[in-house]
Amino acid sequence: MPPFHRQDPARRRLRLPRRTARLRLTALCGGLFLGCGSILLAVTYVLVEQAIDPPDLCGRLRQLASAPVVDACSQRRSTQLATVLAKEIAGSDLRQVLIQAPAALAIVTALALALGWLAAGRVLRPLATITAAARRISASNLHQRLALVGPDDELKALGDTLDDLFARLEAAFEMQRRFVANASHELRTPLTRERTMLQVVLDDPDATAETWRNTALDVLASNAEQESLIEALLALAAGEGGLDRHEPVDLAAITGEVLLARRPEASRRGLRVQAAIRPAVLDGDPLLTERLAANLIDNAVRHNVPDGYLTVTTAVSDGRATLSVSSSGLVIPPAEVGRLFQPFQRLHPRGTPNSGGFGLGLSIVRAIATVHGAAIAAHALPGGGLSVDVTFPPATCPAAETRLGSMIPE
Repeated sequence: MPPFHRQDPARRRLRLPRRTARLRLTALCGGLFLGCGSILLAVTYVLVEQAIDPPDLCGRLRQLASAPVVDACSQRRSTQLATVLAKEIAGSDLRQVLIQAPAALAIVTALALALGWLAAGRVLRPLATITAAARRISASNLHQRLALVGPDDELKALGDTLDDLFARLEAAFEMQRRFVANASHELRTPLTRERTMLQVVLDDPDATAETWRNTALDVLASNAEQESLIEALLALAAGEGGLDRHEPVDLAAITGEVLLARRPEASRRGLRVQAAIRPAVLDGDPLLTERLAANLIDNAVRHNVPDGYLTVTTAVSDGRATLSVSSSGLVIPPAEVGRLFQPFQRLHPRGTPNSGGFGLGLSIVRAIATVHGAAIAAHALPGGGLSVDVTFPPATCPAAETRLGSMIPE
């Protein structure tokens, strides 16, 4: 007895062909042709049978044979003529056609299958091109495109859709590469600085306790910078990861608390704070919403100018909660506004005045707004500074109104 795991050779020989789309289309075309041909053949049988053997044909021939004639010879000829006509009709070419029609139908069906196979291959050829190109395209060559040519049909639309998908994937991969490179650079910089400071002190034979203390304070400050960067990266990942929960969120209360917490820093910088906090309810995550408001206000405070201004407004417009933050600051070219919402993008290189932060604040705002389905409108102000408006979708659950206008000075 053969081992159980071995497959019978006869069974392997009887394996059916793979049910490809081309094979199914060929079988469908052949089946439709065979069905229609069979119906046409049946109708032809009925019509021809009625044509060659009408019910009253024999009766008419008998009447012709029994009709009164002048003499017996004429009657005999009439009878012979009727018999010959009946035999000729019974053995006519029409009956031969009916006999040969099934064979002809079988031959034409086989021809239809062959032509259907060729036609299906022709129609499905773009799919083979799409499949081969999709297998070739990987993360290393996402710049390749299908670029199908031909009639503007469903297959062409599929190819164009895949080209758009590859373009989006290429942009996403490129953004990921830049993000990883920038994050690595931002994390490596403080580590390098810490190692340099420690190495300098270690190489100094005259280093005192005060020198070590100052170096330790510098390392702690650098460590705090790394911690802030990691928290910003985690916030960005949380913003891009989607919402874990949906609940009514009072945007006015959150924004008011954030603004109150930032008032000491704003006062230290000499900023004039103007607030119009009106009730505004949205559906979302309260922690992410608080992060969005905090990043907008922190960005406006950090990149402001001495004796500048900061305006924060919450309101409801057409049933949609809105948060608006405007501030003075350096002049921003309008073409640079969109770039500022990308990770690790700053208006000025790091190390120059007003270049604090990691360039992640506005990118976190964009990520949180995206997962909430909110729209962001940002534009540079003519005299310098930036204005950002975030509009959330309408809230589905009403919440109690909260009035915080008295908490923030107008």
